[in-house]
Amino acid sequence: MKALNSAHIRRSIISLTSLLSHQNPNSKLFSNQSWLKSTQGKPLKKWPKVNHPPKQPTPLFPPLPTNPTIPNYCPTTFTTLCNILRDPTILPGPILENALDKAEVEVNECMFLELFTYFDSSPKPLFTLYLWAEKKEWFKFSVAVFNGMVNALGKEREFDSAWNLILDRLSSAERPNLDTFAIMVRRYARAGMLFPAVRTYEFSSNLEIHDLGLEDNLFDILLDSLSKEGHVREASEYFYRRKGQDSNWSPSVRVYNILLNGWFRSRKLKKAERLWAEMKKEGIKPSVVTYGTLVEGLCRMRRVEMAIELIGEMKDEGIDPNAVVYNPIIDALGEAGRFKEASGMMERLLVLESGPTLSTYNSLVKGFCKAGDISGASGILKMMINRGFMPTPTTYNYFFRYFSKFGKIEEGLNLYTKMIESGYVADRLTYHLLVKMLCEQDRLDLALQIIQEMRAKGFDLDLATSTMLIHLFCKMHQFDEAVEWFQDMIRRGLVPQYLTYQRLCNDLRKQGMIEKAEKLRNRMVSTPHSEKLPNTYIEDGDSSHTRRKSIIEKAEEMSNILQTCRSPRQLVKRRTPLENAVLSANQLIENISKRVDLV
Repeated sequence: MKALNSAHIRRSIISLTSLLSHQNPNSKLFSNQSWLKSTQGKPLKKWPKVNHPPKQPTPLFPPLPTNPTIPNYCPTTFTTLCNILRDPTILPGPILENALDKAEVEVNECMFLELFTYFDSSPKPLFTLYLWAEKKEWFKFSVAVFNGMVNALGKEREFDSAWNLILDRLSSAERPNLDTFAIMVRRYARAGMLFPAVRTYEFSSNLEIHDLGLEDNLFDILLDSLSKEGHVREASEYFYRRKGQDSNWSPSVRVYNILLNGWFRSRKLKKAERLWAEMKKEGIKPSVVTYGTLVEGLCRMRRVEMAIELIGEMKDEGIDPNAVVYNPIIDALGEAGRFKEASGMMERLLVLESGPTLSTYNSLVKGFCKAGDISGASGILKMMINRGFMPTPTTYNYFFRYFSKFGKIEEGLNLYTKMIESGYVADRLTYHLLVKMLCEQDRLDLALQIIQEMRAKGFDLDLATSTMLIHLFCKMHQFDEAVEWFQDMIRRGLVPQYLTYQRLCNDLRKQGMIEKAEKLRNRMVSTPHSEKLPNTYIEDGDSSHTRRKSIIEKAEEMSNILQTCRSPRQLVKRRTPLENAVLSANQLIENISKRVDLV
C-alpha cells in the first residue's frame, strides 16, 4: 500500500468537496386446519417448542457472554455502560464524559459492537462514548468498531461527524478500509444525496486503498445503492460514463443484474428489456441470479405469465432453475390470492434437489395473511415446521401486520405471548407493529409494557415509535410524560417531526403550561427538525389546518411564479434544496482545507 503525499491528499479531497382473504378448498398442499385459529376467549394453540436452553429471567441489560479471550473483561461493565447511556439526565458531551470517567470503565471491541446494536437509534451518546474512549490509554483501534460508529452516524445523517472520524484516520497507520466508504455510499444514497455518494466512491478510488478487484466491488455497491433508492437512471448514466472512458474495462454480469433490478424496481419495463437485449448482444452470459432478477421484476409488475415463460428459456440455456427463480413466482401468486397455482409451483420446487427455502414458505404465509385467511397461513406455518424450517421474525411479523391492520389486540398479544413462551425471538419490527397497534387503539398501558420489553431485549425506540407514543400521551392528557419522551428523543439524536413539536406546544399552551412550552421552543431552536408533515395524525384539527394552510401558501406562490416565469430553469430552481446539507458541506470543506494545510 502506497503512502499518501500531501499533493495526492489535496487532489482527492478537492474531488470530494467539489459538489459536496380466500382459502382454496381444492388445494391439497394447503391445509384447511387452523393451527393458530383463535376463538373468543380461547388462546391460540402453542407453537412447537424451540430447542433452546432453559430460559432465565431477562435482566434489563443482559451482560455480554463471558469470554476469556477478551482482556480486562468485567461482567458488569456492559450493564453499567447501558445504564449511563440511557440516563435522560446525562446529556451527550462533557456531562456524559464525566459520568464515564466516574464509572472508571474500559470498553473493548466486543462491548462496542454490542452497544452499537443496542443504541443504533442513539448516535449522539455513542459518538461521545467513542471520542471519550479514543483518549484513553487502554483504547485499541478496531476497524469493525470504527465502521460501526461511522454507520451509526450515517444512519442518522450525521455526515459531518462521520467524515471528521474518517479524515482523522487517513494519515494514520490505522486507516479506514473499503467497507468504511461503502457505508458512506449506502448512507448517502439512503438520504437521497446522490452526488456525495458518487464523490465518496471517487474519493476512495484516489486514496489507493483498493486491493485488486475490490474497486469494482465498491462500484457495484454504488450502483446498487443508487438503484435501490430509486435513482437507477443516474446509476445507469454513471455506468455508461465509466464504460466509455475505459475501453479495457469489462463490466461483470453483477453490474447488469444490479441495473436490471433497478429498472424493474422503478417499473421501467422497456428500459429493462433494452438492457436485457444489450446483454445478449454483447455476449454477457446470464447467471441464475440474472434470471431470478428478471423473474422477480416481472412478478413485481404483475407479469407472472411472462416470468413463468422464462423458466423454459433458462432450461434451454442449460441453467437449472432453483428457489431463487421459483420464490418470486410463488410470492406473486400468493399476493394475488391464486393459491392453487402457487400450490403447483411449490410442487415443482419440491421435486428439485435444492427444494423450497424459508423464503418460499414466508411468501405463502404473507399471501394468506394479506387475504385475511389466518387458517391458511397457520397451515403453511405448521407445514414448514414439520419440514424442518423454523419460523423467523419475518414469518410471524406477517401475522402481526394482519392483527395490527384490523386492530385485533387480543389475538396479537396472544400470539406474541405464545411465541415468546415457546422460545422464539421477536425483532424490532415485531415490537414496532405491536406498539403501533396498541397506540392506534389508545392502549397506552399495554404499549408502555411492550416498550419496556422491547428495551429489555436491546431494541431502542426509533422516530416512528417515539412519535406515535408522544401523540398518544397528548391524546391521553399526560403532557409531562409527552415532554419527557420528546426530550429523550432529542437526547438520543433523533430528529423530531415538526408536526409533533407543533402539536405538543399547542396542547401545552391550551393547558396553561406556558413555561413548559417555552422551554420546549427554546430547545428546538438549536435542534434540527423537519417541517414535512407525516401521513398520520392528520385527523387532528390543528394539524389539518396547518397542513391546508401550507398547501394553499405553496400553491399561491407557485401560481405567482407561473404568471411571470419565462424560463423552465426558474422552475427547476424552485425545488427545495438541502439547505442543511449545503451548510454542512461548506463547513466540511473548510475543515478539510485546514487539515490539508497541516499535512
